[in-house]
Amino acid sequence: MIFIYLAFFFLILRFTVTLFNFISNPKLTPTSRKYHELVSILIPARNEQENIIPLLQSIQLQNYQQYEVFILDDNSTDETFKLCDAFSKNDNRFKVLKGEDLPQGWLGKNFACYQLAKTAKGKYLMFLDADETIASGLIDNAIHRMKIYHLSLLSLFTNQIMLTMGERMVVPLMHFLLLNLLPLRLVKLSKNPSFSAASGQFMLFDAANYHVNQWHEKVKNKVVEDVEIMKLIKSNGYTGEALLANGYIFCRMYKNFNEAINGFSKNILAGFNHNIWGLLFYLILVVGGPISIGYILGIQPLLFALSLIVLSRIMISLSSGQNAWLNVLLHPLQIAALVIISVMSIIKHFRKITSWKGRIIHST
Repeated sequence: MIFIYLAFFFLILRFTVTLFNFISNPKLTPTSRKYHELVSILIPARNEQENIIPLLQSIQLQNYQQYEVFILDDNSTDETFKLCDAFSKNDNRFKVLKGEDLPQGWLGKNFACYQLAKTAKGKYLMFLDADETIASGLIDNAIHRMKIYHLSLLSLFTNQIMLTMGERMVVPLMHFLLLNLLPLRLVKLSKNPSFSAASGQFMLFDAANYHVNQWHEKVKNKVVEDVEIMKLIKSNGYTGEALLANGYIFCRMYKNFNEAINGFSKNILAGFNHNIWGLLFYLILVVGGPISIGYILGIQPLLFALSLIVLSRIMISLSSGQNAWLNVLLHPLQIAALVIISVMSIIKHFRKITSWKGRIIHST
């Protein structure tokens, strides 16, 4: 019975966190203010020939015009550099750079961001992934947030584009884990680094603070560098915030089920601070909790547990701009995918090696 009580407590706790996130509505909000500081938009790109041009075009369509854009071609084996070079010839605000060879002890994206920051002249450094598009208003709204709360870092969780069933079985897990486990407002409100979250898909830094601290160099060998940077920022007494993008950034992270499974398995264990027992205990409660409640206590407690799960999925989906009823219907398959991802992540951890975009990544 102890497990049943624990399962109920954990389910109610997760529902309470989800309800808090839904009511507090942690989203980037619009402002009528207009700003004119130079913003350095920094884009690491490795084998992104299929994605990079829509992002660059969406930057051009911004109402904000005081920016410079640096794209770093991180030793791509496709036409990424050629496409970006041709694009930059028509707009002198855009420049494409050839990345240096990856030094020992660095991970690829972290070193690419480090190189980009060295070239930037803006008051703000905005790191974007190459597979995104941004909507007009993003820059003014983000700068406004930085100014009124004196932020050293603002990170946004993007709206996810999902076109295949395989993507829909996996990608919603990102917002599910985030909004079901962490009261997102506490990233800014609490000084405790344990309440940290961030997404490398959008990281906006105060440039002066970044150059003094060299955040990417300090996490040069970390797979989940975004969360590690947020932890460092809070540990050093600075203020960071993580919000939902609220329709200002869109990203299609993966193209199919296999891509999504491999991508998430690269990060999920690091998201649990490399605590294998913590991840396994979470899975046991999430998967085995409702089953045990129904088997031991009967139909009414099971219906209560399922109602909390359904309401949580609806609130998370509405907050993240996803199809609520589809996520409710796919919830069992998404949880099954979570188990697969977790097992793969643990296996990769013990092998201490994985690969991403043609590069070998050694676990630390």
